[in-house]
Amino acid sequence: QVQLVESGGGLVQAGGSLRLSCAGSGRTFSNYAMGWFRQAPGREREFVSVINWSGDSTHYGDSVKGRFTISRDNAKNTVYLQMNSLKPEDTAVYYCGAAALYSGTYSSYDYWGQGTQVTVSS
Repeated sequence: QVQLVESGGGLVQAGGSLRLSCAGSGRTFSNYAMGWFRQAPGREREFVSVINWSGDSTHYGDSVKGRFTISRDNAKNTVYLQMNSLKPEDTAVYYCGAAALYSGTYSSYDYWGQGTQVTVSS
């Protein structure tokens, strides 16, 4: 089992920044690829970003590419999502997940956090 807890969400104006954190515990955190997904009301969960176990490979969804940066600190069992140049359409609940495979597909993830709300005002 891997337990994941997200933090860092909140209300921010368009153009602003937020940094989300996802703290892991339980089975060896560094064994897993870590991903961020988001879900807005009435929409399906959307892939945001993924990072491999060592942190040297990352991938981003088209809607966030160039604005968001994913990173991880395995010594702290934590993955981060730095979000810059935020837009109102980034408003969603953001979830982190742990996967045995490096994947941008929701069904590949074995463990999920409870989510953190990000709201971007125009």
